[in-house]
Amino acid sequence: MMVTEKQILDAAEIIRNGGLVAFPTETVYGLGANALDAKAVTSIFATKERPSFDPLIVHICKTEDIRRLSLEEDARVYTLAHHFWPGPLTIVVPKSSLVPEIVTSGLSSVGLRMPDNEIALKLIDLAGCPIAAPSANKFGKLSPTTAEHVRKQLPELGCILDGGNTSVGVESTVITLETDGFVILRHGAITAKDLVKYVPQSKKKDIFVLAAASPGMMKSHYSPEKPVYIIGEHEIPSDKSEAGLLSFGATSNDEYKKVEFLSANQNLQEAAVNLFGALHKLEESDVGFIVSEAVPETGIGIAIMDRLRKAAYRFQKNNS
Repeated sequence: MMVTEKQILDAAEIIRNGGLVAFPTETVYGLGANALDAKAVTSIFATKERPSFDPLIVHICKTEDIRRLSLEEDARVYTLAHHFWPGPLTIVVPKSSLVPEIVTSGLSSVGLRMPDNEIALKLIDLAGCPIAAPSANKFGKLSPTTAEHVRKQLPELGCILDGGNTSVGVESTVITLETDGFVILRHGAITAKDLVKYVPQSKKKDIFVLAAASPGMMKSHYSPEKPVYIIGEHEIPSDKSEAGLLSFGATSNDEYKKVEFLSANQNLQEAAVNLFGALHKLEESDVGFIVSEAVPETGIGIAIMDRLRKAAYRFQKNNS
């Protein structure tokens, strides 16, 4: 569906008036509210059933907003923004007093990003404020990569801007900046190999010390209602006649009741784009459980495996 200028104008007015809007980005669909309006942001947590300890990412449409929302000037932030914005990179910075505590779950830092999506950028611009937006789904459930995925999980939502399928398919890379360089808090399409061209990587390896600074850090996340097993990592039931297969390739498998293909030619970018859509299809089908092939953990494959392990964690933990 093509989003009209009028629809974006109406959505911007809803944001200005303290309401919620679901909108597309290049990663997943976001559930947005005025980031500077604490009451509006509270409704994000209520609608998603999201715990208040999980901070939100703030979306902006111009780099000048960094100065308004950040407490300190850090030249590295602008260097990274120049090379990767608009794009799927969230940079955690010390927050200014403009950002309400509820946005950051009481932390002194805030994650900023400029999405690479014309609808999102126009919405932020017309709203005249930064937009706090986690993924537009119930907390911990499968992320939405289409407007229909949003409608399925948040049927009560009054405004959804339908921009079609997202182009990246997994949530943004989240980084924080230590004195000696960046630390990746959440893996996404932009990798350490991309980032080190412009800023060194910190020697600090334990990202879990910093985990609270980023959304998506819980071990169980992005979960369908059906059990998920990963080939090579979990003990998989021998009878697969009622199972669905998430395949990283083009070869069908008669052992399984249903097969969803992430990429016919094992392209990791294509697999990332198709990941949540394929999981949604298997969740909605009549299969009893889901088995996923692993993908190579290089580039965006690291992010794909991160999402798959978090999708599987809840069931595997309960049965360990």
